[in-house]
Amino acid sequence: MRAVCPEDKDEVQAFLKRLSEQSRYSRFMSPLRELSPGMLDRAVNPDAGRELQLVAVCGEDPRPAIVGGARYSAAAASTNCEFALTVADEWQGLGLARYLFETLMGTARSQGFERMEGYILASNSRMLGLAKRLGFERVTSPEGPTVHLVRRDLTGLQHDE
Repeated sequence: MRAVCPEDKDEVQAFLKRLSEQSRYSRFMSPLRELSPGMLDRAVNPDAGRELQLVAVCGEDPRPAIVGGARYSAAAASTNCEFALTVADEWQGLGLARYLFETLMGTARSQGFERMEGYILASNSRMLGLAKRLGFERVTSPEGPTVHLVRRDLTGLQHDE
């Protein structure tokens, strides 16, 4: 696992294309097939201090494959950040999502963020379950009943979480 870099542009796009239609929909809540040039540029050039994009890679240089990704982003001067997480279909259920999520939470806390939240489709029971196990609580979502908003205070986060 490492921070994304601009040289990952092609592999980030390839990772997204390898995801099943359901996994892409769960992540983007739309039938997105690939990232637009602007979205791709933002994905590989996160705004330091407000955003972090981690990638899990498998394989050897020069072209290791991205098999997962987690990111947080925040509005300027905010102590709250929003997360997003995606794991390749063949890597789901192996603990990678938890590892990415825990690392993301710890890094956000160390960067001064006090709360993390995210939107998860009501049909994405695996992600909702993981969020619950990591201490997130469901709160009323402005998106309606098909999308859950989960939230966790990071100030009490232990180093081993």
